[in-house]
Amino acid sequence: MKSSRRRAREGLVQALYQWILTGHEVQSIQGQIVAQPHFARADQDFFSKVLPGVITQNEALDAMLVPFLDRAPQMLSPIEHAILWIAAFELVHCPETPFRVVINEAVELAKVFGGTDGHKYVNGVLDRVAAQQRPGEAGAGPSRRN
Repeated sequence: MKSSRRRAREGLVQALYQWILTGHEVQSIQGQIVAQPHFARADQDFFSKVLPGVITQNEALDAMLVPFLDRAPQMLSPIEHAILWIAAFELVHCPETPFRVVINEAVELAKVFGGTDGHKYVNGVLDRVAAQQRPGEAGAGPSRRN
């Protein structure tokens, strides 16, 4: 059974994917996602915090990710880009969520929505972002997930 936070993250991936591809207004996209029947059991507060946060801070989030990417952010698949934004935002703005949970959730989203090995790429990038953003919590070593 999916947690309400997982459902919110899935809605965030869908919303950010749509925003990346269309550039439509956030309120319009948010309304479409929230209106989906399965979204009723999602963590609405989390979704409402993260979606506008990621969109308003997308350039800063890209700047945080760039040192750990092997290509320009605009060359990432829209799904991987959205997932990396969500996780980077959480690492910075949701300290109550352990970094391992943030990374694991991102990896799981990449397995569901992303390309064949996208989850490995997401994991590798986020291990290094977590070490930079939460050095005391993340420590020196990678989390070693597949």
